[in-house]
Amino acid sequence: MKTEREKMLAGELYDALDPDLVKQRVRARELCFELNSSRSGDQQIRKQIFKDMLGCGGETVWLEPPFYCDYGSNIYLGNRVYFNFNCVILDVCEVQIGDFTFFGPGVQIYTATHPLNAELRRSQEFGKPVTIGSDVWVGGSTIICPGVTIGSKTVIGAGSVVTKDIPAGVLAAGNPCRVIRSLEETIDE
Repeated sequence: MKTEREKMLAGELYDALDPDLVKQRVRARELCFELNSSRSGDQQIRKQIFKDMLGCGGETVWLEPPFYCDYGSNIYLGNRVYFNFNCVILDVCEVQIGDFTFFGPGVQIYTATHPLNAELRRSQEFGKPVTIGSDVWVGGSTIICPGVTIGSKTVIGAGSVVTKDIPAGVLAAGNPCRVIRSLEETIDE
């Protein structure tokens, strides 16, 4: 029989009030509190918090507090990922982020979701993983919904709500987010 954590990570219905899951969320909140209370000059302290909190990538992440997450351990970062101020990741399922991906301020990534059936929603929830490629730039105040994949070298415009997969190498924006045009390798625009 699967544990509630195993069900959660598999994207199945699970009980979020399971004592082990509650304990893991409390740990993540304590680490976020330590991070968010740290000073800019406390880089060694921050690096240790990232290593303790994240599933992978804590050695090279650059993250501007405040930052909030559900578990942290389900967040897997590539090399040199950057988060600007006030980002949130609800990581009940895995969040995979590639190398050199940048997030503007106030970006929110959700893997958590809930059943549409009200009675079931009282005691169960589930999630869908989020995958973001390398060299992606996500503009400020963007929301990335459960189950979304964003391809490498894509730019997501500020304030977008990403509800469906976005391919690699495009500029996409809006609510709902949609592809605006292809991005060709250029020096700058």
